Amino acid sequence: MSDTDSPRGLDLDRLRRHLDERLPGLVTGELRAELIQGGRSNLTYRVTDGTGTWVVRRPPLGHVLATAHDMAREHRVISALAGTAVPVPGTLLMCEDPAVVGAPFYVMDFVEGTPYRTQEQLAALGPERTRAVALTLVDTLVDLHAVDPAAVGLGDFGRPEGFLDRQLRRWSKQLDASRSRELPGLDELHAALGRALPASPAPAVVHGDYRLDNVLVDAGDRLTAVLDWEMSTLGDPLTDVGLLVMYGEQHDIPGFPVPTASGAPGHPGSAEVVERYALRSGRDVSAVDWYTAFAYFKVAVILEGIHYRWSLGQTLGAGFDRIGTVVPLFIDRGLRTIRRRPRPARTVQED
Repeated sequence: MSDTDSPRGLDLDRLRRHLDERLPGLVTGELRAELIQGGRSNLTYRVTDGTGTWVVRRPPLGHVLATAHDMAREHRVISALAGTAVPVPGTLLMCEDPAVVGAPFYVMDFVEGTPYRTQEQLAALGPERTRAVALTLVDTLVDLHAVDPAAVGLGDFGRPEGFLDRQLRRWSKQLDASRSRELPGLDELHAALGRALPASPAPAVVHGDYRLDNVLVDAGDRLTAVLDWEMSTLGDPLTDVGLLVMYGEQHDIPGFPVPTASGAPGHPGSAEVVERYALRSGRDVSAVDWYTAFAYFKVAVILEGIHYRWSLGQTLGAGFDRIGTVVPLFIDRGLRTIRRRPRPARTVQED
C-alpha cells in the first residue's frame, strides 16, 4: 500500500464505520486501500486492515451512463453463482446508499491469482501452459452458460425475448449519451447489425465482458475467479463467444488499451476457440461473425464512453489518453466482420 490516506473515490473512515455496523468484528485494524489498476470502468480497490484483505467495487467517478454501472446487479449475480462450477469471489456486503462512500458499492473476498493482461505475461508460461489456460477460459464459459438461471435464483435476471434487438438499441442509446465527436462508420455498423439479427439459442447467464484479463489464474494454471460482472444479464450466450473472439483479434494493435494476451505462443486461434465452445456446448456457432461484429460495436461504444469521461477529467489511472484513437479501428473491423459470408452450421452432432 502506498499510504494510509483514502484513495480517490473511497472514503476509508466512512467505509470502516459502515463495515463495523453491518459486519461487526470483520475489521480489526486501520484500513488501508489502493486502486487496482487494469480496469477501465468500475473502480476496484484492494482494502486491508493488516490481517484480512477484501475488494471494494464502486462505479466510476463523474459521468456515469444509466444502467451501465449497477453494483447491486453485479453483486447479485456473483452471489447467485457461488456453489456452481463457475468460480467467483465470496460476497460480503452490498451498500446501495451513496452517502457512505459517494456511490453504491459492494465488498467481496480477495482471491489470489493473476489476470493475464499481456502477451509477455502469458508467454512466460510457455506454449503448453498458455494453451491450457486459454482453453480453460473457454471451458469455464461453457460452464457458465450451462448454469440453470432459475435454479440459482436468476430466472428474472433479464428479458431473453428480443434480447439482441434490445442490446442494439441499448448500446445505441449509450453512444448517444457519450457522443462528443464524429465517428464515421459507427451508425453504418449499427444499421448492418440490425438488418442481420440471428435467431438466439436458449437463454443463459451472460457475462458481458468475458476475456482472459477478467479472470484470475493461480500458479497451477487453474482459473480461481471470474471477475467484472457489471454487464452480466440473462440473454444470448453467443454474445460472450463473439466478444471472446473479438478480443482474440486485437493483439496486433499497438497500445490497445484493453490488453489482450492472445498473441502469446501456444494461444489457440479464434477458429479453435469457437470449435472448442461448439463441441463442449453443443450450440450452433455458424452466426459467430455477427456476434463478433456486435462485440466490435459494443466495445467501440464502451471505449467512446471512457474517452468522453477522460476528456472531462473524470478517470483514474493511466492510459486513458490513447483510448479515443482506437475507437475508429473497432468500427472498421466491425464493418469488415459483418460483411463476411456466414460460416456453415456447426454443432456437436456433426462429429
